[in-house]
Amino acid sequence: MLQENSIKLSVSYAIASRVKDYFMMMKFTLTFLVVFSCVVAYLLVPGVEFNLIKVLLLFTGGILVSGSANIINQILEKDTDKLMARTAPRPLPAGRLTVPEAAVVAVVTGVSGLAILGFGFNWLSAGLSLLSLVLYGFVYTPWKKWNSLAVLVGAVPGALPLLIGWAAGADGISEGGWALFAIQFLWQFPHFWAIAWVAHKDYTRAGFKLMPTDAGPGKMIALQTVMYAMLLIPAGVMPYLLKLTGPYSAVAAILIGGFYLYRAITLYRKCDVPSARKLMFGSYIYLAVILLALLFDKVKL
Repeated sequence: MLQENSIKLSVSYAIASRVKDYFMMMKFTLTFLVVFSCVVAYLLVPGVEFNLIKVLLLFTGGILVSGSANIINQILEKDTDKLMARTAPRPLPAGRLTVPEAAVVAVVTGVSGLAILGFGFNWLSAGLSLLSLVLYGFVYTPWKKWNSLAVLVGAVPGALPLLIGWAAGADGISEGGWALFAIQFLWQFPHFWAIAWVAHKDYTRAGFKLMPTDAGPGKMIALQTVMYAMLLIPAGVMPYLLKLTGPYSAVAAILIGGFYLYRAITLYRKCDVPSARKLMFGSYIYLAVILLALLFDKVKL
């Protein structure tokens, strides 16, 4: 009896560990933020009301597709992940999962997510999701070793969730969807360069070219983070100008945009890792605040 219980516990532990590794490959925490922006865009579509079933379907489909893209990314970067302290513990470089197993999980999650979006909403949202997966997994991922334009390329799939959410609700793409896309597109440059600044040694060791200049972290890159942060302020006001949201969202966009800009200016002034880290965390605060402000101040028809 005791031996039987021990076997059951061992099997349960093995299954739990495997599931934990699957979630780690899908980068669940990061994926959650990405899919949250997709759901917000869906709910901002004029005439769309909150429906728990629809929200859960969109959330599930988005998690699966985004998770699939992240797994593909880690399959292609298995060897380089071994070279970086931050990524070495991941399931593939650590040897806890094999590439064929990861590939199966990527296919199953990707196909399932696309099917949920296609049948649950429309095939435009599913098609945009497939485009995002391909761009992130098969274009952005290898491009990181060629030149720094990878950041520009990667910003497209990074912002597509808002367009996907809009398409899911509107069954089409209009200026409202593009306005939301623009916010997350511009947001990514200060966000990503702050991460690249903090992890510069790791990225260089792995052969990634993610900085706009070969000189690495410095005034030129910090200046570009300031420029993109400045552009985010009018971009954040655009949903109000398009009458998607009320005036409170515009005020929130200006205030939180000013906060983000201040963090970018601080990086320009100091050009150090602590300032880059503050900008990185500030970027998460910005995105959460702007999305919630837009959602809570949606204009009711």
